[in-house]
Amino acid sequence: MQRLLDRRDCGLLLAGSLAALALRGKQDSSKGFRLRYVLASCMYGKAPLEEILPEVKKTGAESIDVWPAIHANQREQIEAMGHERFLERLDEAGTRLGILTRFDLGPFGLGEEILVAKKLGAKTIVTGSAGPKDLAGSESRTAVKTFLEKLKPQVAQAEDAGVTIAIENHARALLSTPDSLRHFAELAHSPNLGIAFAPYHLPQDAKLLGALLEEVGAKVVHYYAWQSFAHDPGDPTKNERDQLPGRGPLDFCPMLEALKKIDYRGTTSVFMHPTPRGIPIAETTEEVTRLVNDARRYLDERI
Repeated sequence: MQRLLDRRDCGLLLAGSLAALALRGKQDSSKGFRLRYVLASCMYGKAPLEEILPEVKKTGAESIDVWPAIHANQREQIEAMGHERFLERLDEAGTRLGILTRFDLGPFGLGEEILVAKKLGAKTIVTGSAGPKDLAGSESRTAVKTFLEKLKPQVAQAEDAGVTIAIENHARALLSTPDSLRHFAELAHSPNLGIAFAPYHLPQDAKLLGALLEEVGAKVVHYYAWQSFAHDPGDPTKNERDQLPGRGPLDFCPMLEALKKIDYRGTTSVFMHPTPRGIPIAETTEEVTRLVNDARRYLDERI
């Protein structure tokens, strides 16, 4: 007859089961890391939202990042159709608004947009930095500290609304260098203020980018899968698709490893800028979606 388990046996069995589950959870967590994609509306130029929204799911994205003029005009389209109708369009497409990109407003002009973001369900507003440009060393740290002090009213409003302000590092801006990003990560204490990390605007050194992401990653809330390319002064459109992951020379693996190591939970967009601004990155909506998917697969295969 099979021996009944006594209390000690049950305890050992339970402990072993819990340990196995914990180990399996760690393994599943490692295998299960993935990027949370958001689709930038400006990739489709000034196409109507009715045309873009059905593409969100097709690109593996969970939400849309809506851009205004000059790079697009979907933010203006929202106002033209009305907020309620836009929310209906999102429901019809089975998606949601993830980001409002507002470089045009600047960091100190986001008051009303924070309220719109809350109303429409966007968790993030991306904008640029303001202040002295291209500073280094202690001058950069002082300027970043001053910028953050001036930004406190907007950050407080974002905290009340449950919205995060993401500052993109950009060439010829306050946040433009690895050091400036380090200073920002050190000094920006609010959980509702973070970095929109743009490799395009940083040295195209894969190892440096990976190490920098790991260093400031706790403050990164949005990641642009985006690289620089060989500009041709005689033909600005030549090679411009090399900005997309998997097409240009930049190895994204060190950055992907860093994102995985820090268990990055923010959003990611496959990204590029066409010439001139405001046009789609390809001739048809279907081709834009195909290019985004090609780049997304390149990233996903290397995680």
